[in-house]
Amino acid sequence: MNLFLYLSVVLIWGTTWIAIYAQQSVGTSAVTVAVFWRFLLASVVMLLLLKAVKRLHRLSLHDHLFCLLQGGCVFGFNFVCFYYASGYISSGLESVIFSMAVMYNAINSWIFFGQRPSPRLIPAVLLGMAGIVALFWHDLRETQASGELLWGMGLSALGTLGFSFGNMISQRHQRRQCDVLTTNSYGMLYGALLMALVSLLQGVSLFPTWNGQWLAALSYLAIVGSVIGFGAYFTLVGRIGASRAAYTTVLFPLVALAFSTRYEGYQWHASAIPGLVMILLGNLVMFARWPASRRRAIV
Repeated sequence: MNLFLYLSVVLIWGTTWIAIYAQQSVGTSAVTVAVFWRFLLASVVMLLLLKAVKRLHRLSLHDHLFCLLQGGCVFGFNFVCFYYASGYISSGLESVIFSMAVMYNAINSWIFFGQRPSPRLIPAVLLGMAGIVALFWHDLRETQASGELLWGMGLSALGTLGFSFGNMISQRHQRRQCDVLTTNSYGMLYGALLMALVSLLQGVSLFPTWNGQWLAALSYLAIVGSVIGFGAYFTLVGRIGASRAAYTTVLFPLVALAFSTRYEGYQWHASAIPGLVMILLGNLVMFARWPASRRRAIV
């Protein structure tokens, strides 16, 4: 089940970046409006399904307040950062920066829950991050750290930090035995309402862009990327911990890169192949089951 959840997150979230690019490239609606509709649709679908199968659990007011905080962190303001960043850098590079969630989650889990990182985490992260740098070394060198590149990278890094804080709140929910699907659903609803409030305060209309590509991307992001993707991810967080679950973010850039190659013209260079090998080795270090004698030797 852990492997199934892990691969599901990698494949689903590896494709959402190009969907964000597709939506933003034709949309006239504000970023906050796009995020509002994404999570409003996702939350309504989730709440109706849970209600229909009698899986919608009651939450205390205290838990609802944490769902509100989770909504702002992981279903709201972080995506505003990602959507704006898509105007400055490619979706593949965005997904690469999002891989920093591995480090954010390891550090935040230590700060908030006292969970010391696994000895495997450091070599796995080093391999993964080195592979990511190698994948994009040519692009980073060619851009010469332009202002647009730095702005896009900064927004993506800030969005990733918000995602990590949302991970910590989800871990808090599950430690209190709160149902992950219920807390996700309310978190998405509250995130959508926060985006609606921000839009109205800015004097922005909440009407969506009536364009086939925009609406198709919205449907994919809401149902597949949010309902299924976040459900699988936060279930994985509950099963293996936030630090290890976040390692999915190191692998799914490869999926994002494949789509970026097809639709955004990303070109593979000589340094990309060793980068790919290092990322795969990082996954092996993190998740392989070593023989007992080998494991004792490593420890």
